[in-house]
Amino acid sequence: MRSVFPFSAIVGQEDMKLALLMAATDPGIGGVMVFGDRGTGKSTAVRGLAALLPPIEAVVGCAYHGDPQAPPGACSPECRACAGPRPLRSEPMRTPVVDLPLGATEDRVVGALDLEQALAKGERRFEPGLLARAHRGFLYIDEVNLLEDHLVDLLLDVAASGENVVEREGLSVQHPARFVLIGSGNPEEGELRPQLLDRFGLSVDVKTPETLKERVEVVRRRDAFDRDPQAYLAQQARDEAAVCARIVSARARLASVETPDAALEWASRLCMAIGSDGLRGELTVIRSARAVAALDGETVVSEKHLRRVAPMALRHRLRRNPLDESGSTTRIERAMAEL
Repeated sequence: MRSVFPFSAIVGQEDMKLALLMAATDPGIGGVMVFGDRGTGKSTAVRGLAALLPPIEAVVGCAYHGDPQAPPGACSPECRACAGPRPLRSEPMRTPVVDLPLGATEDRVVGALDLEQALAKGERRFEPGLLARAHRGFLYIDEVNLLEDHLVDLLLDVAASGENVVEREGLSVQHPARFVLIGSGNPEEGELRPQLLDRFGLSVDVKTPETLKERVEVVRRRDAFDRDPQAYLAQQARDEAAVCARIVSARARLASVETPDAALEWASRLCMAIGSDGLRGELTVIRSARAVAALDGETVVSEKHLRRVAPMALRHRLRRNPLDESGSTTRIERAMAEL
């Protein structure tokens, strides 16, 4: 298996790393969109996080790696492994992280008829696609702003419902497809459709390091990894284990983190001040602040947590104001100062 540059060794890009950690702690936040220059570590961070995530328990023989603790019927009706007698046999597996290529066909994404079985045995059997493989994990789309429109529409439907429904070629299959959507792209190559952008809980901007010290450190670490990946991974093993333990403890603590009414009021006042459409902004701010509190080992959401996540949760939800040339982050920071 190809070695992956360790997440803990990424220099700078603190907003991007924190957003990915929050999404790993609470998938309900809704995923992360990372905009930035080429070569700033976007793909490296996603793949590095995937390599250190704690394993999940999956039902043996389930094509959708179903949760053995889920109630009967939670998986696809066609899944015989999850329909067996309780308790179900399970085994640990790595958290799925699936790449969705820009040139992928719709059949490859949603699944299709297994032609080999159809021709050899005359059986109509469903062959799961990328959405099935990403269930209970991450679906990563590099250059998501270049994704074809028909795939964008498909992702919008699945992201909203958490289920993938395939009806074609005499097949009618329904299976769970709940995943954390991670996208990256360069805004110079085209804008992302607003409907899809709104589905991402968090949005972060990454830039090329501007200080000499940072640039030299990035080159030093990457060069050391490229020359001897195994030695570098061994060197970073302790830091990687610490990040993994932080995620595990944050997940366990998340349900007990309290959200005072003052925090709810602060989030709503901020969204009203910046003119955020709908209520998804408030919900994302609160969920993100709760995840940050859990990652920090705290049990109550405070204003420092809210201020830390508000730009990530709201910058892509602002209405365009032709009379205000300031950036979205600046507008949010200004509104927070006025609060």
